[in-house]
Amino acid sequence: MAFNYFTTEYAIRTHDFIFNASGGIHGITNIGLLESVLEHVQNDFYYPEFEHKVTHLVFSVNKNHAFRDGNKRSSIAFGAYFLVINGLEYCTDRFIIEMENISVHVADNRIDKDLLYEIIYSIINEDDFSEELRLKIIDATNQEKN
Repeated sequence: MAFNYFTTEYAIRTHDFIFNASGGIHGITNIGLLESVLEHVQNDFYYPEFEHKVTHLVFSVNKNHAFRDGNKRSSIAFGAYFLVINGLEYCTDRFIIEMENISVHVADNRIDKDLLYEIIYSIINEDDFSEELRLKIIDATNQEKN
């Protein structure tokens, strides 16, 4: 299956739009980090499933701090747009709502990439989180910061 991707220029424009609307410190800390994640997400060998691609995109933008500010907000926006351009509009609203809380815990090292994958997989493929996944999220978010 062929996937649709977006450019570094689109990502920067989106980040700037977010800041014009909500405030914060403008600027890019390391353009290479942004370019790297946008390139690596296209590697079907490392990220064969769409859910893996979205997880890598969201996790890496959140954690790598390519921007001076707003990495969590940008990770959500990029993930949502990636869903839309690949025909998954049906879960975009839920993705944005869930990621508003989850992204904070990813940044605080409470939710790791594996658990983020489970969350994103559920958002894309299930109507609601399973009881098991809910308990994993509760356990992770109640941890002390690492």
